[in-house]
Amino acid sequence: MENDIKISIKDLHKSFGRKKVLDGVNLDIKKGESLVVIGGSGTGKSVLIKCIQGLLMPDFGSIQIDGQETIGKTQNLHLKMGMLFQGGALFDSLSVWENVAFSLLENKHTPRNEAKVEAVRVLRQVGLAPDVADLYPSELSGGMQKRVGLARAIITNPEIIFFDEPTTGLDPIMSDVINDLIIESAKGLGATTLTITHDMASARKIADRIAMLYQGKIIWQGTVKEMDKTDNPYVLQFIKGSAKGPIKVEI
Repeated sequence: MENDIKISIKDLHKSFGRKKVLDGVNLDIKKGESLVVIGGSGTGKSVLIKCIQGLLMPDFGSIQIDGQETIGKTQNLHLKMGMLFQGGALFDSLSVWENVAFSLLENKHTPRNEAKVEAVRVLRQVGLAPDVADLYPSELSGGMQKRVGLARAIITNPEIIFFDEPTTGLDPIMSDVINDLIIESAKGLGATTLTITHDMASARKIADRIAMLYQGKIIWQGTVKEMDKTDNPYVLQFIKGSAKGPIKVEI
């Protein structure tokens, strides 16, 4: 049913010069659903997220959130959204709690003492002790930085959360910890989530549904079980990590 759709993308196109990055993307994401978009480097996954966030203007097409067209009308749109960036993207000059509470301080003008209390509370949610709050990002391990980034993404109780390669650079155990935290955080908020990743172990764990982006289009989508049974040669090559197949990598 249409009223179950949180994000609806129709015939979305985006080019940079002569390079077509998105070439007619069609994709619906249900309310509370965890959708994972897979695809090789340079296939447009990050561009897709930036278009949904209103950071990039598509050439044409439609992006509706809660049934409302958002292209060209992005005022207050970011207030509904949280984002965990690939590299963490923490501010080196700010303490951990200031990073986590950045949106509260800058957008909601929350008093600093209240913002810190809330930041410490959310840090606990992602498994970090209160004494971490006054440290700086350079004093944290990669896994701890990811947790801080996750805390920042969820502190405003967003309706939509984006995860950009959330397990990149982490060992398998820490990757699994982050995956569990992503699931717990998103389900706890009832948020709709869109994740882009190359990590198939992560995709299998956190996805309600998986979609594959190739040459600017969604060429396949389905559940993890459906993915494991598919005979789509592009999906099979990607999930097996094989050099042989229809996807050709330029060397």
